[in-house]
Amino acid sequence: MEIWRALPQEFRELLHCLKMRSKYAVLLVFVVGLVIIEKENNFISRVSDKLKQSPQALAEANGTEASPAPAENGSLASLKELDAAFSQLRSHLHNITLQLVGEGDPGPRRHVLLMATTRTGSSFVGEFFNQQGSIFYLFEPLWHIERTVTFEAGGANAVGSALVYRDVLKQLLLCDLYILESFITPAPEDHLTPFMFRRGSSHSLCEEPVCTPSTKKVFEKYHCKNRRCGPLNITLAAEACRRKQHVALKTVRIRQLEFLQPLVEDPRLDVRIIQLVRDPRAVLASRIVAFSGKYETWKKWASEGEAPLREEEVQRLRGNCESIRLSAELGLRRPGWLRGRYMLVRYEDVARAPLQKAQEMYRFAGLPLTPQVEEWIGKNTQAPRDGSGVYSTRKNSSEQFEKWRFSIPFKLAQVVQDACAPAMRLFGYKLASSPAALANRSFSLLEEAQPSWVT
Repeated sequence: MEIWRALPQEFRELLHCLKMRSKYAVLLVFVVGLVIIEKENNFISRVSDKLKQSPQALAEANGTEASPAPAENGSLASLKELDAAFSQLRSHLHNITLQLVGEGDPGPRRHVLLMATTRTGSSFVGEFFNQQGSIFYLFEPLWHIERTVTFEAGGANAVGSALVYRDVLKQLLLCDLYILESFITPAPEDHLTPFMFRRGSSHSLCEEPVCTPSTKKVFEKYHCKNRRCGPLNITLAAEACRRKQHVALKTVRIRQLEFLQPLVEDPRLDVRIIQLVRDPRAVLASRIVAFSGKYETWKKWASEGEAPLREEEVQRLRGNCESIRLSAELGLRRPGWLRGRYMLVRYEDVARAPLQKAQEMYRFAGLPLTPQVEEWIGKNTQAPRDGSGVYSTRKNSSEQFEKWRFSIPFKLAQVVQDACAPAMRLFGYKLASSPAALANRSFSLLEEAQPSWVT
């Protein structure tokens, strides 16, 4: 308090005004004040060093004879007191700034990867990060690589695709969005493209300054949802990514967790991986609706029994479940490179308690959960029953997550249970022994989540 009263009247008035200003103005004045104080401290230090020299050295420097030094140098003591006062003033200014700003240091830059497969609720969970204003969020940018580079399933080709996905992903997390220009079709011109996949699912690509004035003559296949923007300027998007505090990306095209080790160990990144899983019976039921043409054989076999279910399709299902299980087992073993960087989440748990799971995911990622995220979750998990489309992220989540039980034939559920039993046991999904058990809502098919799934 004495230091506060000792400050000049003008300086006290300035600090009083700062309390009514925005945090950015406070930070600016604080930095300027520190620069001035630092210069004063440097000057004081130089003077203090002079005074600390012996009288003989000072006399020789000044060309005069030395005189006996007093037992206590009064000037030196005064300078020490002044130096201490400046140090206290600097600390006081720092504390005031933190109080006015509120949040203080925003913390390190985080990179969040939401790793899932199709129809597991990843678009819905991805919105938890898309709604946070300090996060640059990208929705499925690896879609362009899958469309451009063709790899056959299995063997060396599967490894090759995983390596390409990983290397592109690393560049995207580093805000090098130019890497996508080699895969977008048709190729961007002057870093402009109207063909960025699902651009409207990323707030960061649809807000200023990335959202440029629209051009009437340019057809944009993937446009922003709530405003009209011109073709995506990749340079502006990359700059916006660098300005944001954190980066998050969701993808359904990376399934081998072990391939991500070089990315996690990159010193430029601070990666947190969230693997999202869902009951494979629910996944199949959802895919049959969303990708009807690809599952004609399944539908005919289930409803009519005309054509046998091809073994290759069952093997593909089994392979998908095994790749998900192996990645989860690796993450849950907590090897050194993944310790504190991996979290397993079931979609069913998110659907039952979305806000609680969002809080857990944000805590794991080391990010603050903002009121905007909480508000979005409240609005989009209590939607009317008729407001949930196939690709909608707005659902009455507590009612939707088990709806599949009444739409999938039991014989299809049996196929899934036979092919995916190891993965289902790992994730806590119970097997249904009969059609009655499958359709009985009072019979839970979900075991309690394990605390060990959260690192």
